[in-house]
Amino acid sequence: MHFTASVAGWIAIGAAAAAAVALLLALGYLVSLRRVRRAQLVLLAGGKSDLVDFAVSLQRRIDDLHRTVDEVAARVAGVNRRVDDTVSKTAIVRYDAFENSGGHQSASVALLDSARTGVVLSAIQGRDYARIYVKELDRGRASVALSSEEQEAVDRAMST
Repeated sequence: MHFTASVAGWIAIGAAAAAAVALLLALGYLVSLRRVRRAQLVLLAGGKSDLVDFAVSLQRRIDDLHRTVDEVAARVAGVNRRVDDTVSKTAIVRYDAFENSGGHQSASVALLDSARTGVVLSAIQGRDYARIYVKELDRGRASVALSSEEQEAVDRAMST
């Protein structure tokens, strides 16, 4: 009987040692878990949700951001189309339409968009009169022949 009591004692001591080791491991894991949870709270800025909830909300915010970027890109494309259709290319050429008139009192003005569509206005100044001519351009093609001064105004406007 002495032998069985001795074995039982060793088993009890072994069980107590195993329980102590398990308790120390559990405490170590608890401390480690608390450290991870503290780091998680720092990452979540003190929020009470876990990392999965945070990742889901972050993905939603990223999706919203992508939608917003797509909307902004579409609006910018619309603005670019509108800007391309505005008068953005201008030039003026002053000249003497008649010999001995002096002072460069006549002028041709080109008002064009980026596709060379618009008008050329010419004011011919004489001694006793002034005449104004308007010629339309559609993609660089005039409905009526341009004078050399009007063509120069178009060329200057498109070079700016």
